[in-house]
Amino acid sequence: MKIGFNEGCNRFCENHSVLEDLDLCEKYGFDYIDIQSECLDREIAAGKYTIDDLAAWFADPAHKLRMLSYNALVFFNMKQTQEEKDAVMAKLDQIIADCLKLQCKMIVVVPSMDLPVHATLDDIRADAVAVLREMVKKVEPHGIKLSLEFCGCPTMSINRFEDAYAIVQEVNHPLVGITLDQYHFHAMASGWDALEKADGKKIFVWHLNGMENMPCGAAYNNDEKRLWPGEAGDCLDHKRYADTLKKIGFEGDVCTMEVFRPDYYKLSNEENIKKAAEVTRAHVAKYW
Repeated sequence: MKIGFNEGCNRFCENHSVLEDLDLCEKYGFDYIDIQSECLDREIAAGKYTIDDLAAWFADPAHKLRMLSYNALVFFNMKQTQEEKDAVMAKLDQIIADCLKLQCKMIVVVPSMDLPVHATLDDIRADAVAVLREMVKKVEPHGIKLSLEFCGCPTMSINRFEDAYAIVQEVNHPLVGITLDQYHFHAMASGWDALEKADGKKIFVWHLNGMENMPCGAAYNNDEKRLWPGEAGDCLDHKRYADTLKKIGFEGDVCTMEVFRPDYYKLSNEENIKKAAEVTRAHVAKYW
């Protein structure tokens, strides 16, 4: 099992830089990085580096770190006007162009939240299937995967594993799968029965984290309640996640640490990445 770093862990550390993250992730033994679009957009706008600078880093044969995913194209579904729908596809075009430069073969897509309409689960499913099928037409020529990340928040349009998995099943394309984030799975009480019956080959990304023991669906149960897995207060059943993924045939061969805890942002970029590497490596040794 290889290990990956998601920049959710350090995105608000002082003087954050994606370019620096590449060097630090390689220094501390990560195999992959999930680059956060929030960091990328913010720092390119500030003139810290360019996409071409990052592309040159990945093109250097001296570097072994690779980009697992572009994380993410956010709020892709349930658009109400043609203008909004066109904007999503234009954004996808831009992300594809960046991914080709960065040698990245996966884009995480995040559902919309706070919908302006009272959509049913059937409405949301039909819309997501239609949009993902249009997106596939754009990524297929490049062999880039789309990984749907359900988000365990009451106001998210796709917030449980079983709903996301049903969408992926209906799309029925080898380039479309699921991002399984342990926090999101627990936060809205996704069903273990659904995960245990799933095809592990459809899970493209596994986000590793722990979390405080919060009520499922509570408004205050948000990303800030994440923890390093195994830290004091962590309530997640890590052995069950690992055992279930093994049983259903998960083939991703990498788990990526993703936490969004304000206390961790007080660390330097290097301290944060070093800690994340230590925790991820220990987790893999214990459960995989």
